Amino acid sequence: MLKTKVAVLLATGLLASCVEAQNTEAAIKKALEPKLGGAKIESVRETPYGGLYEVRVAGDILYTDKKGDYLFIGHVYDTKTSTDLTRARIDEINKIKFSELPLEMALKQVKGDGKRTIAVFEDPNCGYCKRLRQTTLKELDNVTIYTFMYNILSEDSFVKSKNIWCAPDRVKAWDDWMINGKLPPSAPAACESPNDKIVALGQKLKIQGTPAIFFTDGSRIPGAVDLKTLEAKLQSLK
Repeated sequence: MLKTKVAVLLATGLLASCVEAQNTEAAIKKALEPKLGGAKIESVRETPYGGLYEVRVAGDILYTDKKGDYLFIGHVYDTKTSTDLTRARIDEINKIKFSELPLEMALKQVKGDGKRTIAVFEDPNCGYCKRLRQTTLKELDNVTIYTFMYNILSEDSFVKSKNIWCAPDRVKAWDDWMINGKLPPSAPAACESPNDKIVALGQKLKIQGTPAIFFTDGSRIPGAVDLKTLEAKLQSLK
């Protein structure tokens, strides 16, 4: 009988806690969403520090109080370990399942033994992407690189990507353009490219800029990193 009463009390407490959490989330969304310029709040989560609530918006993290009266934009650090807690959380929520990437829509380049694998999202008109190609990825060895032509800068990006996709040697055409500035011939009218599907994929993965590099553990690095940084990341996956 005692065990039954305890179980009922625990269940009642958990239910009340759940309802309170849902009410808090709803209150925060109601208070903040009208002030976020049309952005939708994906989730609200109480943090273990400072009475703050984590607010997820477009793959990023903001913080607020219980009522949504105040908004905190920035990173939270653990002073004991110097750990960037916000960065760690963003990396966690933005992880992907690498095995689910539609690699058939990417350009495949094998360098050396090709044992290591990365996926890179690049726009053909992106200056930082060209710099990544001309330095880091050109020097990187023993890797298989899957390149998704992610056209987000202009309509011309779609044209260039289609021409490259429809070239006899796609990888060579991509490098010719990104490294040497040499464009391939115009694509045949009947040739179809995965341009639109890759844009939808990039949006689903919350890729807001190029280049973006993904690793087999599901993590990502945005931007044109140097060879030392990329090698260190690949070494950490072993």
